[in-house]
Amino acid sequence: MHLPRLRGPDSEAVSPLATLVRAPNPGPMTLDGTNSYVLRRPESAGVVVVDPGPSIAEHLEHLASFGTVELVLLTHHHPDHSESLHEFARLVGAPARAIDAKYCLDAEPITDGERLQVAGIELEVIATPGHTADSVSFLLPADGDWGSVLTGDTILGHGTTIISDPDGALGPYLESLRRLRTIGQRAGGPVAVLPGHGPVRRDLASIADDYLAHRAERLDQIRDALLKLGAEASVAQVTDLVYSDTDAAVRPAAEASVRAQLVYLRGRA
Repeated sequence: MHLPRLRGPDSEAVSPLATLVRAPNPGPMTLDGTNSYVLRRPESAGVVVVDPGPSIAEHLEHLASFGTVELVLLTHHHPDHSESLHEFARLVGAPARAIDAKYCLDAEPITDGERLQVAGIELEVIATPGHTADSVSFLLPADGDWGSVLTGDTILGHGTTIISDPDGALGPYLESLRRLRTIGQRAGGPVAVLPGHGPVRRDLASIADDYLAHRAERLDQIRDALLKLGAEASVAQVTDLVYSDTDAAVRPAAEASVRAQLVYLRGRA
């Protein structure tokens, strides 16, 4: 399927190999919308689409208009990223792949370290669990820059992400951040972050450092809260104390992160 190219403020070339197409689904958890990505080498007629996002006809038509879709990939299963996965894959006649087999269509699950040769580029699969158990990132090669990593919700364009306890877990998330930091450090220059929400960021290593520092600070706040409230304090009590300025719309997300931190701390006691 090859529809006429739609142009508008919702799509933007963000690297020599990637175009960001923002879905029209803004909200407290999605920021200004879910970021879908279209990947290709400029001379390639085929493309890869990562995270087709919500089931919104205009958005899917826009994604389909960039060229022949060879493969659809998923960073993780949350509906704002995955809702249209199979719908879009069938629309364009392409296989869909993810870490979790139930999100795959006419293809096997992707695996950590796998290198995907598609649309004239080589994508490296990097398992980055923590936000969810099935979270994965994709490393794009350098092409006039130091490369870039599609991070899904592991690293966002601004702010910090949640740990979706009990699906996600803090221990694996910290390891994923360290792994991403290492990728950024070894590149020899700034590796761009292509996040699942928000704007593109330009230095993976320093952003991963900032995220690790933030998590360390939050853990200290949780420890202090437990000293004040008692070791068996509830998730709600700790959230009230540590996330007192949190908007009600994202209170469930704050509680999920508190649960994950309590599980982490109590498991290390």
